[in-house]
Amino acid sequence: MKLLVTGGAGYIGSIVSRVLIEHGHQIVVLDNLQRGHGAAVAPEAELVVADLRDAQAVLATLTQTDVPFDGVLHFAALALVGESVSQPGLYYENNVLGTLNLLNAMVVAQTPRLVFSSTCAVYGQPDVVPIDELAVPRPQNAYGASKLAVDQMIGDFCVAHGLGAVSLRYFNVAGAHGHVGEAHEPETHLIPNILAVLQGRREQVQIMGSDYPTPDGSAVRDYIHIDDLAEAHVLALAGARPGEHRIFNLGTGRGFSVREVIAAVERVTGQSIPAVESARRPGDPPQLVAAGEKIRTELGWEPRKPEIETMIADAWAFHQAHPHGYQS
Repeated sequence: MKLLVTGGAGYIGSIVSRVLIEHGHQIVVLDNLQRGHGAAVAPEAELVVADLRDAQAVLATLTQTDVPFDGVLHFAALALVGESVSQPGLYYENNVLGTLNLLNAMVVAQTPRLVFSSTCAVYGQPDVVPIDELAVPRPQNAYGASKLAVDQMIGDFCVAHGLGAVSLRYFNVAGAHGHVGEAHEPETHLIPNILAVLQGRREQVQIMGSDYPTPDGSAVRDYIHIDDLAEAHVLALAGARPGEHRIFNLGTGRGFSVREVIAAVERVTGQSIPAVESARRPGDPPQLVAAGEKIRTELGWEPRKPEIETMIADAWAFHQAHPHGYQS
């Protein structure tokens, strides 16, 4: 299939693009390169430097082509929780308006299927853990709210225009795919920040909250290897049904605490990690763990790399090869 990958210069989009190419698909990447990296784009992919907020550029990408697109995988979004709290307008403009432009262009181009990069942040503080797809969405910040708004908008387009769409609500993504990995600025994710301590780019790891109602007092999260996440997108693409919006939570169903992740990094690298306790981040739930039965049953997805040590080892190999991200 010929596929458009928005945000294909980012961590997740660039790796999913590569896996799709390995499956024989033709990939066009659309990215404004403001937070992505041109060096991360698969060399076999065509790169279109454009912004989803530019409706005409998006329309031109989807319509001015000799071979029509068979589908879109949509990763382009701003995703910093703190920034979304201080600049909500930026998040609604980029994430919601940008997606509206994309959906309108897909209708004009008659592009039949969409896989959307959603998030567990739509659930906010869950009442029950593990979290299934019937949990009531209660986002606690503009990032989660903007993603929920997009999910709702996609559903309306499926009804009105016969679009077949799948939203994958990720939990925590980790690991690397060969020489392609995670390189954000600023970096807010736990594993790369722990590895940055080993590389001398950070002095210590902060354990933000040590009094949660969890076995060791630190917050618990569900981690999924980027390769497993990419394979879920391949299955989601095949599982898109005309006129239907399908939603799946995407995680392994197992949670690891901050302290457990630090200990796992120490085991993998053989190095000690200095850590200090600090206050909780406002709005951080004690536990976020996926109930993964639906995606296993309906799409046949199974994580092949569920071990946290595997995710860390792959991430560590990438960070050692790229100590300054793609700048090196």
